[in-house]
Parts: sequence; C-alpha cells; structure tokens
Amino acid sequence: MTAAQFRKIALSLPGAVEASHMGHPDFRANGKVFATLGNPAQNLGMVKLPLDRQKELLQTDPAAFYPATGAWGRAGCTMVRLECADEEKLGEALTAAWQVVRSKASAEKQPRKP
Repeated sequence: MTAAQFRKIALSLPGAVEASHMGHPDFRANGKVFATLGNPAQNLGMVKLPLDRQKELLQTDPAAFYPATGAWGRAGCTMVRLECADEEKLGEALTAAWQVVRSKASAEKQPRKP
C-alpha cells in the first residue's frame, strides 16, 4: 500500500474531500476528519474507527494496524503502516471511519426533541 493508494481509496468515498491540518493531508466528510496521512511519519496513515472495529483489526492484522498513543488510541484512532496494509482491509477500515463521521453529522442535523 502506498500513500497514493490510501488517498485514492479515501477520496472514492461519497462526499470525502482532502484538506490539510498541521502540514499533513487529512480526509473529511461533512467537515469531520476520518483519516490522515503522513503524521507522524510519511509511511503512516490513521483512521478513526469504532472501538469494536479497531479491536478486530489489532487482533487480525497487528503488522499493519496499531492504536495511536494515549487517549487518541483509546478513542479509536488507529495507525496504519502503509507498507504492511492490505488494500481490502484498508478499504474496509477507511469505509468504517467514513461511516462514523457521516452518521455523526446526520445525527447532529436532526432536530432535538424536547
């Protein structure tokens, strides 16, 4: 997996756009970040996953996926070693991360009940 392949998969998701934060690319849906590239190193990506999906990837593919440090990792931020990542698994992880931000944005748009 390369950064270009990661970018292509991320941008193939409906409504996904590339932006930049702190000098590295990030990928957003509805203004919310679901993935990043090149931070802290060029050979890494990050996906914001639901905890159950993060746990599954950490168990099934620890060579490619590991939790970000500290509270970020405990909240689902999952680092991706690009050179070890399988395209199918990464595509599934990016889709899961994208779905989280899309569903949160939809929930935020719903009128609040009194």
